[in-house]
Amino acid sequence: MPRALSPQEIAERSLIKTYRKSLWNPFIAAVQRYELLAPGDHVAVCISGGKDSMVLAKLLQELQRHSGQPFSLTFLAMDPGYSPSNRLRLEENARLLGVPLTLFPSDIFSVTAQTEKNPCYLCARMRRGCLYAKAQELGCNKIALGHHFSDVIETTLLGLFYGAQLQAMPPKLRSKNFPGMELIRPLYCVHEDAILRWRDYNQLSFLQCACRFTDARDSSGDGIGESKRQEIKLLLRQLRQTNPNLEKSIFRAIHGVQLDTFPGVKHRGQAFGFSDIYNGSPVFHCGADT
Repeated sequence: MPRALSPQEIAERSLIKTYRKSLWNPFIAAVQRYELLAPGDHVAVCISGGKDSMVLAKLLQELQRHSGQPFSLTFLAMDPGYSPSNRLRLEENARLLGVPLTLFPSDIFSVTAQTEKNPCYLCARMRRGCLYAKAQELGCNKIALGHHFSDVIETTLLGLFYGAQLQAMPPKLRSKNFPGMELIRPLYCVHEDAILRWRDYNQLSFLQCACRFTDARDSSGDGIGESKRQEIKLLLRQLRQTNPNLEKSIFRAIHGVQLDTFPGVKHRGQAFGFSDIYNGSPVFHCGADT
């Protein structure tokens, strides 16, 4: 009689079998297309406790097992001030899925709770700074975040609608504040719906955000609250009903920006007007930094 598989083994097998086309293949496509990993890399995989970072952790573990190019993984989790129940869920999910956490504390939730202006932006900036610092302390040269295809599309529209800018989320970035460190997004080509299906197939329950703003959104009754990202998510869901390829079109658009059609652009923080572009100023080169 064959041995019954553990929840960890079932979850791992489903990544490369049941969800090979929707998870494994686009994950590998992003790693290769954007050259996200190199032999000898030591990657800090940033674990928030949500579905995205957990599926990222499992995909990278699978790649590490099967890759002919050696690289190291450290699964870095920061406790920004979780309630005891949320921290316990994070730890139990990690144990269930075989993800060995390096967990460290911070006071980010208590700091952001004191501000009403752009608290989510402040939280994200503080989280990233703490993760960079801890990863560098542990000898890592890259941090991997769980941003996926849907995040890329939503961020592009958020910038356009509410930030008055045409700006995308690049697949990797060099850090200005932490020399030698690079941020990578291996889920760049993975759709959120695929992650949700994998989660439900394995009967897993992950953290959402676990802060007061998520609680406010969930109690608002409209599924939005003060969250502009959730507003964009719902808008895209409505538009997909009449244009199923809408998000693919946006994704392709940010890969083929026609700079010579814009009346003004910014490059590495420097603004260039229409005359600079029209007269052929030789300043536009590929690359992105943080």
